Amino acid sequence: MERNQLLDATIAACRNLIETRFPDDPSRGAAAVLLDDGTILTGTSPDYTNSSVELCHEAEPYCAAFRLDRAVVASLCLHRTEEGRFLVLSPCGVCRERLAGHGPDVLVAVPGPSDPTTVRWVTLREALPHYWASIFPEDTPGWAS
Repeated sequence: MERNQLLDATIAACRNLIETRFPDDPSRGAAAVLLDDGTILTGTSPDYTNSSVELCHEAEPYCAAFRLDRAVVASLCLHRTEEGRFLVLSPCGVCRERLAGHGPDVLVAVPGPSDPTTVRWVTLREALPHYWASIFPEDTPGWAS
């Protein structure tokens, strides 16, 4: 499968998780990551009474990638609205840190410039042009300026 097909399949897997896991709950989200071997992993965050212990949807697939000893090559997070639209959520600061270990060329989904439901793929370097650890090139291979 070519790269664009794999990225489209990653988007479809994320949407499918939301639709199948939460068919009657209109406002839900999930994440999907594409690994270097073409595997797509999905995840979502459980509800907790204490919201301070909640996780990003991406935590589950990131941990699975580590368990499988695979590199993440693309990461996506979607949120379905009550109107049934799938909004693209760019990675939060914590997820950007988690992805940084996979290098600056990891693709991350960000919303399109005029439509938040359109997936636009950018590299982590583009999403995070001034990564704090890039001044330590021996610790962050590939991030040196």
